[in-house]
Amino acid sequence: MTHPFNADSFMKFSNFGQKFTHRSGILQLMDDLGQAMSGNSDMLMLGGGNPGHIPEVQAVFRQRMEQILEQPDTFEKLIGNYDPPQGDQAFLIALADLLRETFDWDITSENMALTLGSQSSFFVLFNLFAGEFPNGKKKKILFPLAPEYIGYSDLGLSDDFFIAQRPSIEHIDDHTFKYHVDFEALKITDETGAICVSRPTNPTGNVLTDEEIQHLVSLSEQHQIPLIIDNAYGLPFPNIIFTDAEPVWCDHTILCMSLSKLGLPGTRTGIVIANPEIINAITGYNAIFNLATSGLGSQLAIEMVKTGEIISLSKDLITPYYQKKADQAINWLSESLQGYDYHLHKAEGALFLWLWLRNLPISSEELYDRLKDRGVLVVSGHYFFPGLEDDWQHKHECIRITYSQDDKTVKNGLEIIAAEIRRAYDDV
Repeated sequence: MTHPFNADSFMKFSNFGQKFTHRSGILQLMDDLGQAMSGNSDMLMLGGGNPGHIPEVQAVFRQRMEQILEQPDTFEKLIGNYDPPQGDQAFLIALADLLRETFDWDITSENMALTLGSQSSFFVLFNLFAGEFPNGKKKKILFPLAPEYIGYSDLGLSDDFFIAQRPSIEHIDDHTFKYHVDFEALKITDETGAICVSRPTNPTGNVLTDEEIQHLVSLSEQHQIPLIIDNAYGLPFPNIIFTDAEPVWCDHTILCMSLSKLGLPGTRTGIVIANPEIINAITGYNAIFNLATSGLGSQLAIEMVKTGEIISLSKDLITPYYQKKADQAINWLSESLQGYDYHLHKAEGALFLWLWLRNLPISSEELYDRLKDRGVLVVSGHYFFPGLEDDWQHKHECIRITYSQDDKTVKNGLEIIAAEIRRAYDDV
């Protein structure tokens, strides 16, 4: 006897399955991004983190791809062979040499592993240092400065996985502010498994000062826990930083880098720099979950790593490109919101404007819906506070806006955003 198919009874997912099928912020973001950039949509994508298409940078990678195609052995290796689970050894050696010679870091290729993008890096790192431990203890990942990256929120394999600290807020002028780590309020306990910051911070474009980073390094050493630094937009590449900052790595830090914002998001190449014990764990994760990492990103970038061009290209092309776009977007938005209670986080790096609409009569979630109805995608700010237990009103007064797309898209999108913000305030 056959029974009619019933999806409700058939799909009895485990807790693990439930986690990856509920409507999360990162799923909504990437779904919006994919739909908007599919070529079949008129949506203005001002919500995702896709880097801009910089012609001069794309030309470099196109030339490298042509070189690969002209070298049969390299091409056959790229498409026909598995890389080791640690990643392309020649690339890792070249990158270790570059960073050691440039910054005098005490590292070799044994301190490095590749992953299938930074999201994969943080999945394994967070679950290495937080969750349930064999001794029965439970530990958490500490974000010393919220807001933080939307993609962190759902990476933990157990509940109650994160804890976050509100920032202190410096008002620079009438419409510009900056977050700082509130060290007086920051608490590190036996439940803290690791500290994590992004620098520049996604979503705000904040660059933690060298003093803040050194203070966090000292705390990690004092409590014998790692400081994980998400360096996806940082130094020395892709160097989307518009303020003074020094790159940092030492034995108590785990530095996570990426080729995505360099202009290669499709290659899914994350880079983890850490002590060899951690690298061995990441290598094991790669072998079990992926068999191997992708070799495309490392092959496209290896020559510029060997020559150091990856640093000069970032400094001379990528940094000024995004600095100009950030300044332009700020000017457009500021002109459209004159007379309203708006505040922009100081744009110190990354690809985003973080807009705080103080005393906004509607929530940022409702503003997102209104903008989507008008063909503009942003990200509601409330998604960016994983681990912050109190319902801080500030979370519902902020949105993240991407300025990395072409100027016409950004300008048109900002005009609609400003119009909806004005309407929200004026309708009260």
